[in-house]
Amino acid sequence: MERSAEEFDRIAREVFAPVYPVIARRLLAWSGVRTGICLDLGSGPALLAIALARDSALSVYALDSDPATASIARRNIAEAGLDRRVAPIVGDVHCIPFVDNSVSLIASRGSIYFWEDRPRTFREIERVLRPGGVACVGGSFGTVGLREQIFARMRRRNPDWDRDVARRTGLAPPDLLRRELEESGVGAFRLREEEAGLWAEIRKF
Repeated sequence: MERSAEEFDRIAREVFAPVYPVIARRLLAWSGVRTGICLDLGSGPALLAIALARDSALSVYALDSDPATASIARRNIAEAGLDRRVAPIVGDVHCIPFVDNSVSLIASRGSIYFWEDRPRTFREIERVLRPGGVACVGGSFGTVGLREQIFARMRRRNPDWDRDVARRTGLAPPDLLRRELEESGVGAFRLREEEAGLWAEIRKF
């Protein structure tokens, strides 16, 4: 597991790095949230969590189920000089370790395809969101240009990249996500479809 966590971190730094600031700014603009507690679900090496902290006054928690990944996230956070603003935690998206009505913003890029029970996670997201809180979870490459750049680089690393992406995104197409959101019973949601990816947005009123 340690080696795969290191490889994930290496790819995030060497290939995906330009995406995280773009996504952070977009999610902050969509949500209108810039203070309070932010939770990055399935955070991996915490590069999105770091980008969110840099562009806001949020206290950010980077949640991942893998202790090895959380250790790498801690290293990246320290290197970014954000130890006091960003903290890695080990936890399960199906049982989020936060109390009800405590989180202002929830973000997640990419992990939605690996959630075993998405309706349950959507309910957990709504539970921990405070009134007025917003969650944006999904998968995006930021912009079409960044998507093309990343695909070109990943194809050199992995000849099956296009097929792997198609398989992964096929696990959560828009129609299925909409049904799962309805099944979850969350109060207010919408899907944001863009050329570079898809987001599910949950708001708590």
